[in-house]
Amino acid sequence: MTAPFIKGPSDPTVQPVPTSVVDRVDAADTTLSNPKRAVVALGSNLGNRLETLQGAVDALEDTPGVRVKAVSPVYETEPWGVEPGSQPAYFNAVVVLKTTLPPSSLLERAQAVEEAFHRVRDERWGPRTLDVDIVSYADVVSDDPRLTLPHPRAHERAFVLAPWHDLDPEAQLPGHGPVAGLLDAVTREGVTPREDLELRLPE
Repeated sequence: MTAPFIKGPSDPTVQPVPTSVVDRVDAADTTLSNPKRAVVALGSNLGNRLETLQGAVDALEDTPGVRVKAVSPVYETEPWGVEPGSQPAYFNAVVVLKTTLPPSSLLERAQAVEEAFHRVRDERWGPRTLDVDIVSYADVVSDDPRLTLPHPRAHERAFVLAPWHDLDPEAQLPGHGPVAGLLDAVTREGVTPREDLELRLPE
């Protein structure tokens, strides 16, 4: 059985995944052949943000060749790269997957999930119902312009690093090193844990 990710003793806000849920997820993993570990970041600042993030988690789990292994706490984040107060705040979370899909197919699925939630790409840094970004895929480092791995800005974004660190304090971002060290090097200003909100791990 795969052990769930467990928070450090200094942050009790997230309970470990129940053993019964882990058992069901691991049982489902028998359908996967040589799965790879991927980390996906979710964000939403339009509509029912929490419902949208949960819908994205569920849609990823419903993808053949994908199993959701862990879901982070929810963070509320001031929008990146825009005038303060010009957009609603984001809800952000990170999901850890096991998948047999190659990176290109996982990207296609991520974009399909965005489109299902009416993602519009009118402007850079514009508001959006849903972002689904592949942060890392196994140890792959690639400068493919269609899908750069790891995500080219993940190492400087607390709204990605903080929830990822919550899930796995020992996590490593390929090409950049420990997530804990990267998180220490960036500001957490405007990135707030929402302890009153929770995303469910699909059953």
